[in-house]
Amino acid sequence: MEQLVKLVPLSSDILIYLAIDISITIALLFAIRALSGLFTKTSVRIELGEKDNFAFGISLAGRMLSLTIVLSAVVGRHTHLGFEGAAMGMLMFGGIGIVLAEVGRYAHDKVVLNRLDENQMISEKNVSVALVDAASSIASAIIIKSIIEWAAGADVNTFIAILSGSMVVLSVLLLTTRLYEHRYASNNQDNSFQGDLCKGQLALAIQHSGNLIGTAIAVSSAGAILVYDPHSYVSNITGWLIVSAGFSVFLIILSSVSKRIILSGVKWKTEVDLHHNVGIASIEFVLAIGLALLITGLFSG
Repeated sequence: MEQLVKLVPLSSDILIYLAIDISITIALLFAIRALSGLFTKTSVRIELGEKDNFAFGISLAGRMLSLTIVLSAVVGRHTHLGFEGAAMGMLMFGGIGIVLAEVGRYAHDKVVLNRLDENQMISEKNVSVALVDAASSIASAIIIKSIIEWAAGADVNTFIAILSGSMVVLSVLLLTTRLYEHRYASNNQDNSFQGDLCKGQLALAIQHSGNLIGTAIAVSSAGAILVYDPHSYVSNITGWLIVSAGFSVFLIILSSVSKRIILSGVKWKTEVDLHHNVGIASIEFVLAIGLALLITGLFSG
């Protein structure tokens, strides 16, 4: 059997650590479900089981995925501290992940998508707004995960770096959305991007969701070229802000060039903006994320 399958030696305690991590993750996911109903003053059971509110489910799913992305940076990080230390580490970072997710979602609603009420739109079953809401949560988690992996350790300096990273997240989401809004308005006689999302423009939501997640993946490469200094709080955050802005603009340019080549002969701007072509929007979604993965692979390698 050993000649057919050669396995890397694993610790005899690996299953115990796995059980601890999964149990805590499930408990934290349930906490997100409870908080989603508390903050929006709605019942998750009623929204999903009785009203069949797909938008609410999409938004909740985005927040749940964002938590697991953040926790994936923590799993196995505290095994040297024993079972109790590993459990405390998961709970601590998980709690921070939930807080940052809720604060980030509030900031995204009030600062980035400042012309609409996300909770109101989602309660009215607006799937387009829910998709962008979920994408912003996932994008935030991708950047926070990269910052956790970049800031070694679990001391006060690490938590300061993670909290500072929330400013990077908001800045990236704001930059990406404002650039997209400007392009959308210039191509559509000053029509409002946020206004069309409120009208349920699904293709637009899919396209922009890809932009947000793709940008976050590209920005996560910053940790590979920035030096972490636990005591240089200002240079840490300015480094992330400057490099993140550079990666964001680079991905926008790269995506624009690639779409002109790959979708040559197709009026892709008109198809998405005016004809609500979900197929074209899906291709743009994949291009943004695919190109971002290539950028990440280049710098991480």
